Amino acid sequence: MQTVGNAARPITSPCEPLARTSPYVLAISSGKGGVGKTNVVINLAVEIQRRGLRVLVFDADLGLSNVPILLGLLPQYNLSHVLFGGMRMGEILFPGPEGVTVLPAGFGVQELADLTEEQQLKLLCETEALEEDFDVVLIDTGAGISPNVIFFNIVSHENIMIVCPEPASMSDAYVLMKILALRYQRKTFKVLMNSVKEEIEAARVLDSITQACQRFLGVSVTHFGNIPYDQRIREAVRSQKPVVELYPDAASSQSFSELAARLLGSMPEDFPVGSLQFFWKRLFTMERSDWEEPPVPGRPTLVK
Repeated sequence: MQTVGNAARPITSPCEPLARTSPYVLAISSGKGGVGKTNVVINLAVEIQRRGLRVLVFDADLGLSNVPILLGLLPQYNLSHVLFGGMRMGEILFPGPEGVTVLPAGFGVQELADLTEEQQLKLLCETEALEEDFDVVLIDTGAGISPNVIFFNIVSHENIMIVCPEPASMSDAYVLMKILALRYQRKTFKVLMNSVKEEIEAARVLDSITQACQRFLGVSVTHFGNIPYDQRIREAVRSQKPVVELYPDAASSQSFSELAARLLGSMPEDFPVGSLQFFWKRLFTMERSDWEEPPVPGRPTLVK
């Protein structure tokens, strides 16, 4: 694995108001681990960067960072150096494939696994100082429903759920959307089907999730697209390269290209300045009762 130095770049002071619009921030989650979420983030980031936008991949799987591993890189610095070592966020960034910038989380740092409110606030302030440098931020969250995963989902403009056509993946994604919908009033989600072998199977899974979310959560679920099962992806992972870079003509690479075009075609033209901190302030001004999960009538049955 190649060791890379983290290039320092000038940044403004934490929480200083910016003189331009904020980047488009998307949290990419899965509920269940092992569904190819990080691989989706990396390849989607490269395709967006190719279209002329400045992309930051925020590796938010805190303590179990996978983005550098999939890229064959070993960053010298990571988020632990910001939260515990006095470094600034701009000093730990490192270059990824084709101009993508990566913010590494840190591997094996137990203290990152459960951030305090103060550490989360510092993280947001430092991240806001980078906003004018990027057009799109893709947050690769951890798996599951930990406080860190919820946190990064609620400070994002949109939530993309990665789902594989298997019962555990479907159920875990539903649980994550349930928490975000009922506790934090998230009303829209995008679902991306990964490792799809048959379009009919993907449509069945999507229909099952959509019906459950509409019936029990009252939220809207949009089909973001499908990534086909492709042996080229496995080969690219073993080579520690994005499949869109190593095998640009592969079926999966074509799907990532279409997803990037679809995402940018639906991206709003403007966002409120300081959006991340806005969400933070909204979260911590909520009453304690707002954090409690309201009862849900019935239990959804997802099609197996």
